[in-house]
Amino acid sequence: MVITLPTWLTLSRIASLAPLALLLVVDDPRARAAAVVLFLAAAATDWLDGHLARRRGEVSALGRCLDPIADKLLVATPLIMLLGAGEAPVVPVLVILLRELTISGLREAMAGTGPSLPVTALAKWKTTIQMIALAVLVVGDHVPGGAAVGAALLWLAAVLTAVTGAQYVKSALGQLAEHPVKV
Repeated sequence: MVITLPTWLTLSRIASLAPLALLLVVDDPRARAAAVVLFLAAAATDWLDGHLARRRGEVSALGRCLDPIADKLLVATPLIMLLGAGEAPVVPVLVILLRELTISGLREAMAGTGPSLPVTALAKWKTTIQMIALAVLVVGDHVPGGAAVGAALLWLAAVLTAVTGAQYVKSALGQLAEHPVKV
């Protein structure tokens, strides 16, 4: 099997997570600066891999499988690290992580049934705000007011997460009622 450039970008996003976690453990402004650069570069591959795959006609089963996993890990890693350090509010972190796991489970349950859960415009906004919130939280108080702004953005992302999560659950349950999963 030939691994395409979009899939390599997805794999690079996954590979960036261990160094990102290590940088988040270090309490130093330079480590945080490196962490935010690494995080933003990884976040950029989220858009770039899909764009290239569609433009170049290189959408693959491996890429379709790995991309959502890489996306969830890219969000979960800094959320968990920041929560553990007391630098992220608990409730929005839980809302975001629970929604991601729920939607992943629903997509898995629906795999092979025909219908799917397409990404909505509101979900794209949610992702954008979530990524900005995480980047600001990574910088934290190394920039005056960074922690407060990051926390406020994370709360906004959590509200959008709950709304889009409810929309996806409603859509998935409707589709599963019409196309029951055969076990």
